[in-house]
Amino acid sequence: MKAVILAGGKGTRGKPYTEYFPKAMTPINGKPLIDYIVDYLNSFSFIKEIIIISNFEGLGGQIKSYYEHLHNRKNLKFVQDSDSGTGGDLLHIQKYLKGESEFVLWFVDNMCAIDLKEMRDVFKNKKSMACIATRTKRREETGFAKVKDGIITEFKEKPIMKLQLSECLGIYMLSTDILKKIKTKSEQKLINLSFDILQPLSKEKKISAYDIGDKEWIDAESPTMLERNEKAVMKITKQMGF
Repeated sequence: MKAVILAGGKGTRGKPYTEYFPKAMTPINGKPLIDYIVDYLNSFSFIKEIIIISNFEGLGGQIKSYYEHLHNRKNLKFVQDSDSGTGGDLLHIQKYLKGESEFVLWFVDNMCAIDLKEMRDVFKNKKSMACIATRTKRREETGFAKVKDGIITEFKEKPIMKLQLSECLGIYMLSTDILKKIKTKSEQKLINLSFDILQPLSKEKKISAYDIGDKEWIDAESPTMLERNEKAVMKITKQMGF
Protein backbone atom coordinates (compact mmCIF):
# COMPACT_ATOMS: atom_id res chain seq x y z
CA MET A 1 0.00 0.00 0.00
CA LYS A 2 1.12 3.56 -0.71
CA ALA A 3 0.39 6.73 1.23
CA VAL A 4 -0.19 10.18 -0.25
CA ILE A 5 0.50 13.32 1.78
CA LEU A 6 -1.19 16.48 0.52
CA ALA A 7 1.24 19.20 1.52
CA GLY A 8 0.11 21.99 -0.78
CA GLY A 9 -2.51 24.60 -0.04
CA LYS A 10 -2.10 28.31 0.53
CA GLY A 11 -1.63 28.07 4.30
CA THR A 12 -3.97 31.04 4.72
CA ARG A 13 -4.74 30.31 8.38
CA GLY A 14 -1.04 30.13 9.15
CA LYS A 15 -0.17 33.63 7.98
CA PRO A 16 2.12 35.48 8.43
CA TYR A 17 4.32 32.42 9.09
CA THR A 18 3.32 30.62 5.90
CA GLU A 19 4.51 33.55 3.83
CA TYR A 20 8.03 32.32 4.65
CA PHE A 21 7.69 28.53 4.94
CA PRO A 22 5.02 25.96 4.02
CA LYS A 23 2.70 24.65 6.70
CA ALA A 24 4.34 21.23 6.30
CA MET A 25 7.63 22.66 7.57
CA THR A 26 6.18 24.09 10.79
CA PRO A 27 8.75 23.17 13.47
CA ILE A 28 7.78 20.99 16.41
CA ASN A 29 10.66 20.39 18.82
CA GLY A 30 13.21 21.00 16.09
CA LYS A 31 11.57 18.67 13.57
CA PRO A 32 9.14 19.70 10.79
CA LEU A 33 5.51 18.67 11.04
CA ILE A 34 5.64 16.61 7.84
CA ASP A 35 8.51 14.48 9.15
CA TYR A 36 6.38 13.30 12.08
CA ILE A 37 3.78 12.13 9.56
CA VAL A 38 6.37 10.49 7.28
CA ASP A 39 7.97 8.65 10.21
CA TYR A 40 4.58 7.58 11.56
CA LEU A 41 3.45 6.24 8.19
CA ASN A 42 6.72 4.34 7.90
CA SER A 43 6.01 2.67 11.25
CA PHE A 44 3.32 0.60 9.47
CA SER A 45 4.95 -2.27 7.60
CA PHE A 46 2.28 -2.27 4.87
CA ILE A 47 3.13 1.30 3.77
CA LYS A 48 5.72 0.77 1.03
CA GLU A 49 5.98 4.23 -0.50
CA ILE A 50 4.97 7.78 0.40
CA ILE A 51 4.03 10.31 -2.28
CA ILE A 52 4.25 13.95 -1.24
CA ILE A 53 2.26 16.46 -3.30
CA SER A 54 3.16 20.13 -2.94
CA ASN A 55 4.11 23.23 -4.88
CA PHE A 56 7.78 22.37 -5.11
CA GLU A 57 8.33 25.31 -7.46
CA GLY A 58 7.34 27.63 -4.61
CA LEU A 59 7.66 27.36 -0.82
CA GLY A 60 7.12 23.60 -1.06
CA GLY A 61 10.66 23.41 -2.40
CA GLN A 62 11.76 23.63 1.25
CA ILE A 63 10.21 20.20 1.85
CA LYS A 64 12.20 18.61 -0.96
CA SER A 65 15.40 20.32 0.13
CA TYR A 66 14.92 19.03 3.67
CA TYR A 67 14.61 15.42 2.53
CA GLU A 68 17.45 15.69 0.03
CA HIS A 69 19.75 16.08 3.02
CA LEU A 70 18.48 12.88 4.63
CA HIS A 71 19.75 9.50 3.46
CA ASN A 72 17.02 7.26 4.92
CA ARG A 73 14.18 8.53 2.77
CA LYS A 74 14.44 6.21 -0.23
CA ASN A 75 10.70 5.47 -0.24
CA LEU A 76 9.64 9.09 -0.88
CA LYS A 77 8.34 10.44 -4.17
CA PHE A 78 7.77 14.16 -4.79
CA VAL A 79 5.04 15.27 -7.21
CA GLN A 80 4.29 18.85 -8.21
CA ASP A 81 0.85 20.10 -7.16
CA SER A 82 -1.51 20.06 -10.17
CA ASP A 83 -3.37 23.15 -8.92
CA SER A 84 -6.66 21.41 -9.74
CA GLY A 85 -8.10 20.71 -6.29
CA THR A 86 -7.77 17.69 -4.03
CA GLY A 87 -9.52 15.40 -6.50
CA GLY A 88 -7.45 16.76 -9.38
CA ASP A 89 -4.24 16.06 -7.49
CA LEU A 90 -5.21 12.41 -7.07
CA LEU A 91 -5.99 12.10 -10.76
CA HIS A 92 -2.62 13.71 -11.43
CA ILE A 93 -0.77 10.89 -9.58
CA GLN A 94 -2.82 7.94 -10.81
CA LYS A 95 0.18 6.49 -12.71
CA TYR A 96 2.05 6.17 -9.39
CA LEU A 97 -0.87 4.21 -7.93
CA LYS A 98 -0.98 1.67 -10.75
CA GLY A 99 -1.31 -1.87 -9.41
CA GLU A 100 -2.59 -0.66 -6.02
CA SER A 101 -6.08 -1.47 -4.76
CA GLU A 102 -6.17 1.16 -2.03
CA PHE A 103 -4.07 3.96 -0.56
CA VAL A 104 -3.88 6.30 2.42
CA LEU A 105 -4.52 10.00 1.90
CA TRP A 106 -3.20 12.26 4.68
CA PHE A 107 -3.65 16.04 4.76
CA VAL A 108 -0.41 17.39 6.19
CA ASP A 109 -2.03 19.60 8.85
CA ASN A 110 -3.50 16.59 10.66
CA MET A 111 -1.64 15.25 13.69
CA CYS A 112 -2.99 12.00 15.11
CA ALA A 113 -1.63 8.62 16.13
CA ILE A 114 -4.41 6.92 14.21
CA ASP A 115 -4.32 3.12 14.01
CA LEU A 116 -4.14 2.64 10.25
CA LYS A 117 -4.32 -1.14 10.61
CA GLU A 118 -7.70 -0.90 12.36
CA MET A 119 -8.82 1.71 9.85
CA ARG A 120 -7.90 -0.61 6.98
CA ASP A 121 -9.94 -3.41 8.61
CA VAL A 122 -13.01 -1.13 8.78
CA PHE A 123 -12.43 -0.05 5.18
CA LYS A 124 -12.34 -3.67 3.99
CA ASN A 125 -15.08 -5.06 6.23
CA LYS A 126 -17.53 -2.36 5.17
CA LYS A 127 -16.61 -2.95 1.50
CA SER A 128 -16.38 0.82 1.12
CA MET A 129 -14.78 2.95 -1.56
CA ALA A 130 -13.54 5.35 1.08
CA CYS A 131 -13.05 5.35 4.83
CA ILE A 132 -12.73 8.65 6.69
CA ALA A 133 -11.24 9.17 10.13
CA THR A 134 -13.83 10.74 12.44
CA ARG A 135 -14.32 11.66 16.06
CA THR A 136 -17.41 12.13 18.20
CA LYS A 137 -15.88 14.10 21.07
CA ARG A 138 -13.35 16.90 21.41
CA ARG A 139 -11.77 19.11 24.03
CA GLU A 140 -12.97 22.68 23.67
CA GLU A 141 -10.53 25.58 23.71
CA THR A 142 -12.70 27.87 25.82
CA GLY A 143 -14.46 27.67 29.16
CA PHE A 144 -18.13 26.71 29.49
CA ALA A 145 -20.69 27.26 32.23
CA LYS A 146 -23.88 25.67 33.52
CA VAL A 147 -26.58 28.34 33.64
CA LYS A 148 -29.88 28.12 35.52
CA ASP A 149 -32.38 30.99 35.56
CA GLY A 150 -29.71 33.36 34.33
CA ILE A 151 -27.26 32.38 37.10
CA ILE A 152 -24.02 30.48 36.50
CA THR A 153 -23.96 27.49 38.82
CA GLU A 154 -20.75 25.81 37.64
CA PHE A 155 -17.75 26.43 35.40
CA LYS A 156 -16.25 23.82 33.07
CA GLU A 157 -12.78 24.79 31.89
CA LYS A 158 -12.02 23.39 28.40
CA PRO A 159 -14.33 20.39 28.80
CA ILE A 160 -14.48 17.34 26.55
CA MET A 161 -17.73 17.69 24.62
CA LYS A 162 -19.70 14.97 22.88
CA LEU A 163 -20.50 16.05 19.33
CA GLN A 164 -23.96 15.72 17.83
CA LEU A 165 -22.40 14.92 14.45
CA SER A 166 -19.20 13.02 13.74
CA GLU A 167 -16.39 15.39 12.83
CA CYS A 168 -14.47 14.39 9.70
CA LEU A 169 -10.70 14.53 9.99
CA GLY A 170 -8.17 14.83 7.19
CA ILE A 171 -7.04 11.20 7.08
CA TYR A 172 -8.60 8.88 4.50
CA MET A 173 -8.25 5.37 3.14
CA LEU A 174 -9.39 5.25 -0.48
CA SER A 175 -9.96 2.59 -3.10
CA THR A 176 -8.08 3.32 -6.31
CA ASP A 177 -11.45 2.81 -8.03
CA ILE A 178 -12.27 6.28 -6.79
CA LEU A 179 -9.94 7.62 -9.48
CA LYS A 180 -12.52 6.53 -12.07
CA LYS A 181 -15.10 8.69 -10.29
CA ILE A 182 -12.72 11.63 -10.31
CA LYS A 183 -12.02 11.13 -14.01
CA THR A 184 -15.69 11.77 -14.81
CA LYS A 185 -15.18 15.29 -13.42
CA SER A 186 -11.94 15.91 -15.30
CA GLU A 187 -13.51 18.74 -17.33
CA GLN A 188 -13.69 20.81 -14.12
CA LYS A 189 -10.86 23.21 -13.39
CA LEU A 190 -11.04 22.35 -9.69
CA ILE A 191 -12.22 18.99 -8.32
CA ASN A 192 -13.01 18.95 -4.63
CA LEU A 193 -12.68 15.42 -3.26
CA SER A 194 -15.23 15.89 -0.48
CA PHE A 195 -18.01 17.73 -2.31
CA ASP A 196 -17.61 16.47 -5.87
CA ILE A 197 -16.73 12.82 -5.17
CA LEU A 198 -17.36 11.67 -1.59
CA GLN A 199 -20.68 13.46 -1.08
CA PRO A 200 -22.41 11.56 -3.95
CA LEU A 201 -20.80 8.29 -2.81
CA SER A 202 -22.18 8.79 0.71
CA LYS A 203 -25.68 8.71 -0.77
CA GLU A 204 -24.79 5.26 -2.14
CA LYS A 205 -23.56 4.18 1.33
CA LYS A 206 -20.06 3.58 0.01
CA ILE A 207 -18.24 5.69 2.60
CA SER A 208 -17.29 4.18 5.96
CA ALA A 209 -16.10 5.96 9.11
CA TYR A 210 -13.31 5.05 11.48
CA ASP A 211 -13.77 6.71 14.87
CA ILE A 212 -10.43 7.52 16.52
CA GLY A 213 -12.00 7.10 19.97
CA ASP A 214 -9.86 8.57 22.75
CA LYS A 215 -6.90 9.35 20.49
CA GLU A 216 -5.88 12.99 20.40
CA TRP A 217 -6.12 14.88 17.10
CA ILE A 218 -5.16 18.42 16.25
CA ASP A 219 -5.48 20.64 13.21
CA ALA A 220 -1.88 21.90 12.91
CA GLU A 221 -2.95 24.98 10.99
CA SER A 222 -0.24 27.30 12.32
CA PRO A 223 2.64 27.62 14.79
CA THR A 224 0.29 29.68 16.98
CA MET A 225 -2.23 26.82 17.13
CA LEU A 226 0.48 24.32 18.02
CA GLU A 227 1.93 26.56 20.71
CA ARG A 228 -1.50 27.18 22.22
CA ASN A 229 -2.11 23.42 22.36
CA GLU A 230 1.39 22.39 23.41
CA LYS A 231 0.21 19.71 25.86
CA ALA A 232 -2.00 18.06 23.24
CA VAL A 233 0.82 18.18 20.67
CA MET A 234 3.24 16.53 23.11
CA LYS A 235 0.66 13.85 23.88
CA ILE A 236 0.11 13.14 20.18
CA THR A 237 3.83 12.90 19.38
CA LYS A 238 4.20 10.49 22.30
CA GLN A 239 1.28 8.39 21.02
CA MET A 240 2.95 8.39 17.61
CA GLY A 241 6.04 6.89 19.24
CA PHE A 242 8.31 9.96 19.24
